Amino acid sequence: MARTMRALVLEQHGDIGDLKVVEDHPRPEAGPGEVLIRVGASSFNYHDVFTVKGMPGIKVPMPVVIGLDMAGQIVALGEGVTGWHEGDRVLVNPLNKAKGLMGEMLDGGMAEYCRVSADQLIAMPPDVSYVDAASLPVAYGTAHRMLITHNTVKAGDRVLILGASGGVGTGCVMLAKQLGAEVIACAGSDEKAQRLKELGADHVVNYRETDFSKWAIQHYGKPQRRTYEGGVDVVINFTGGDTWVPSLRCLKRGGTLLVCGATAGHDPKEDLRYIWSFELKVIGSNSFYHDNLSALMDMIQAGTLKPTIDKVLPLDEAAEGLRLIRDREVMGKIVVTP
Repeated sequence: MARTMRALVLEQHGDIGDLKVVEDHPRPEAGPGEVLIRVGASSFNYHDVFTVKGMPGIKVPMPVVIGLDMAGQIVALGEGVTGWHEGDRVLVNPLNKAKGLMGEMLDGGMAEYCRVSADQLIAMPPDVSYVDAASLPVAYGTAHRMLITHNTVKAGDRVLILGASGGVGTGCVMLAKQLGAEVIACAGSDEKAQRLKELGADHVVNYRETDFSKWAIQHYGKPQRRTYEGGVDVVINFTGGDTWVPSLRCLKRGGTLLVCGATAGHDPKEDLRYIWSFELKVIGSNSFYHDNLSALMDMIQAGTLKPTIDKVLPLDEAAEGLRLIRDREVMGKIVVTP
């Protein structure tokens, strides 16, 4: 008789309310070059919202277990797997080189078990929990690559972060502070703004009440085209939409706009005059690699980083957790423990 497991399964594109926890989803087996892990924790990202809704040009094979980020314990090794043992604690890089993203092109982490290619595994330090590790890949890994791998923020920089209360945003706040930057964190409520202050942000802006671009110009001066006075050094913008031109407007001459997503729209109004007049740099950052995730876990192990986690939920409440992300009612990450 085939083994089964509990899993949060997407059967057709639609609303988050259509997601169902299936009690008898087939439990996978480790094939050649693969391992089977018992999932200790899995976390959501805004990407999961897009997966449920459906994205133009991306055909998701269904049914599929959603959830990109996961950490767990190896319980079985497939043929040809070396260097790993049953019982090893591992973080999973969500990118499967052959098939694409976990939780989108193949089953992800919102289940009791998950089959993973051995080359996706990263060993977990002993003092890093599954919950903390599972919060890292997409959000913190993206932030680490964007700020540290690309060497875009230096001590003394004024760094304005949009969407600072989400997973990528909180990661950017903490990493920018560690790099010695002056951080301006923008969020959609006074409550979130206060929590960002507690995370280390030097200044906070409630963008629903205050124009962030005007705030920056009022505090630092209007950027000057012939000097380097006024404005901020770096704007981190992964929202897009109508925030794009205001982001350009508050950057100083020679400033940098960092982009790793477009949660509010990928086709914003543009104003190229700011880019050439102020010699601005627009730097994209895509994905993350093993070295980013290993470095982040080492920071947790050393006590220099603590991921911001809004809620840890059981599998039965996972769909509600994704709704909270969709409706921007979270501070940091939503983690599920299947």
